[in-house]
Amino acid sequence: MQKITPFHVAVPVHNLDECRTFYRDVLGCEEGRSAEQWVDFNFFGHQFVIHYKPKSEEDTHTNPVDGKNVPVPHYGVVLPWDTFQTFSKTLIEKGIDFVIEPYIRFKGEPGEQATMFFLDPAGNALEFKAFKDMGQLFAK
Repeated sequence: MQKITPFHVAVPVHNLDECRTFYRDVLGCEEGRSAEQWVDFNFFGHQFVIHYKPKSEEDTHTNPVDGKNVPVPHYGVVLPWDTFQTFSKTLIEKGIDFVIEPYIRFKGEPGEQATMFFLDPAGNALEFKAFKDMGQLFAK
């Protein structure tokens, strides 16, 4: 697999302070630059920015995947297997309310992976996943 360069993503949040605390203190992301309307974080080596946007009443859309309702849109990181296991246990200990609890998706099939989904305080859906064999990332 080639060396991966960091991505940049910015997501809307309706409460900057609450989400700042969530990403920094719950997920453990190091805070970077900030201004009155935004904060950036080191999101597992990627540049992740929360931007203030007034709250929307739009419902979350889902699509079925492996018998579960996956929220769309969502974002996250593919973690090393052991990091995923430790991180998921930490989130459970911190009382995260999972949309989809940590489990093994596509068990015994190409692309088998550990995955979990949860929402940030603004309702943005996050997915974290891991593969025992990173060569399965794009397996068909």
